[in-house]
Amino acid sequence: MGIEDLALQEPLLDGSRQMRAIQAVVASVADTDATVLIRGESGVGKDVVARTIHAASSRRDRQFVKVNCAAIPPGLLESELFGHERGAFTGAHRRKLGQFEMANRGTIYLDEVGELPPALQAKLLHVLQDLRFCRVGGYGLVDVDVRVISATNGNLEAAMARGQFRQDLYYRLNVVEILVPPLRERSEEIPLLASALLARFNRQYGRTKELSPETAARLTAYSWPGNVRELENVMRRLVVLPDGEQAFETLVAHDRNGHAWAAHAPAHNLKHVARRAAGEAERRAIVEVLERVGWNRTEAARILKVSYKTLLNKIAELRLAPPPTARAH
Repeated sequence: MGIEDLALQEPLLDGSRQMRAIQAVVASVADTDATVLIRGESGVGKDVVARTIHAASSRRDRQFVKVNCAAIPPGLLESELFGHERGAFTGAHRRKLGQFEMANRGTIYLDEVGELPPALQAKLLHVLQDLRFCRVGGYGLVDVDVRVISATNGNLEAAMARGQFRQDLYYRLNVVEILVPPLRERSEEIPLLASALLARFNRQYGRTKELSPETAARLTAYSWPGNVRELENVMRRLVVLPDGEQAFETLVAHDRNGHAWAAHAPAHNLKHVARRAAGEAERRAIVEVLERVGWNRTEAARILKVSYKTLLNKIAELRLAPPPTARAH
């Protein structure tokens, strides 16, 4: 079982002030058909939030269908989402229903939605608008009644600035945005989560493992770069390995010294490096366009293909300021 199996179990959505705020949003939107975009680092529990929305909705007795957009080869993703007709391509020996049809009258959850290729983004936009589509190789329209929830751990605004993600699709998906904070920012949840995971793994493996007070304190103090998923893995090791607590001690010691060697070994966290590089590229692109148009923000937003409000937010986020001679537009 993964962290999604903790859906609807306390304390995940009620263990901290931040998660109680998310719980309130979930309660408000669950019984609507508004699209929801869930954002947060890998492993924070975005799946759990998506499943909780579905379970609290009037669609709870229907299918919850998860599609990991990053795990399916781009050439197969359209068929996976929308199905295909017999003979649509080599190897298509029979009609196949896509995940949107499988989720009819239920919920479809598009994880890592930022990985959708551009052509498929256009088709998804039309499906969200019309709730109908053609299977690959088909001509007849298929109508569906489906709630769409998506998630990403990437920067969709930066992707839009680079022309890699459609602005109109972004606004279709992002009617309601839920930001799930990393576990290090809601450390009061850790003892409750650890206790729930310990009990589950003791049952699963027939053990009676208990945590020493020292280990419990270190669990709370640890930074958890892998978030809830990492905590789950650590708790499983603590239960199944005779030296599980010692293995965690080694992990904690690594964390204490991590900042010292991370600067000299960036390959240890390639995602962090990629995010930092993307952020720097985004900053350079925005500054270049602003300087080119004399800090005319309206014109810069048009060139960057983002809304005026998004550009203002990015300027504030990046702490950019016009030269004294530039007029504000």
